[in-house]
Amino acid sequence: MTLAATYYGANGWLLEFNNLRVLVDPWLRGSLGFPPGSWLLKGVLPHERPAPGTLDLLLLTQGLADHSHPETLDLLPRDLPVIGSASAARVVNSLGFQTVTSLRPGETANHRGLTVRATAGAPVPMVENGYLLEHESGQLYLEPHGFLDPTLPEQPLDAVITPMVDLGLPAFGTFVKGRSVAAELVQRFHPAIMLASTSGGDVRFSGALSGILQMNGSVEQTGRDLPTSTRWLDPSPGERLMLKP
Repeated sequence: MTLAATYYGANGWLLEFNNLRVLVDPWLRGSLGFPPGSWLLKGVLPHERPAPGTLDLLLLTQGLADHSHPETLDLLPRDLPVIGSASAARVVNSLGFQTVTSLRPGETANHRGLTVRATAGAPVPMVENGYLLEHESGQLYLEPHGFLDPTLPEQPLDAVITPMVDLGLPAFGTFVKGRSVAAELVQRFHPAIMLASTSGGDVRFSGALSGILQMNGSVEQTGRDLPTSTRWLDPSPGERLMLKP
């Protein structure tokens, strides 16, 4: 049995459940902008990466460009099955992907032995998805903004993928709540491993909002506050991590 994860920076991951390879929220090339334009906030990758080969599923948490990045999605074969939030499904449908399953929080889908349960995620502004993933090789939970669905029952998981810092803007409040939610995630899921996500990969931001983005805490500070029963990792992009032997 193999449960492994490779980080791609920002929100992107390659998850391996035995031989099943799942690409999550990839941003591999090109810049990243948010409405109404890049003058407000623009992200640039320090290094572009090729799309990983032999993929079995594309899993998208949100329809925003830092999760459903059109220029990156254009690298992927259109016959690659996709599971995503309602807004993400609209993005991939517009790009011509052929097999798209839209999930709302509380709904589930199955793909080659992997059960994907959508959970209530960040309201940005509509409620997007987190996911509880269950496979014979292991179980993990991921949500890229630190919004934990209160309806999820307590259960032991092998791994949790979450931000481990808080990010916010003075006028809009905190929109990534990783540091705030870490203790609750451990209490809810008792994960063997917690993987830091969302704020990694050395993305360079510019634009009017870049100078007032506020970060609270650090991955190291959050990790030190976790119980010793949970191992925490701040992965480097491109690093393949074995989550379960």
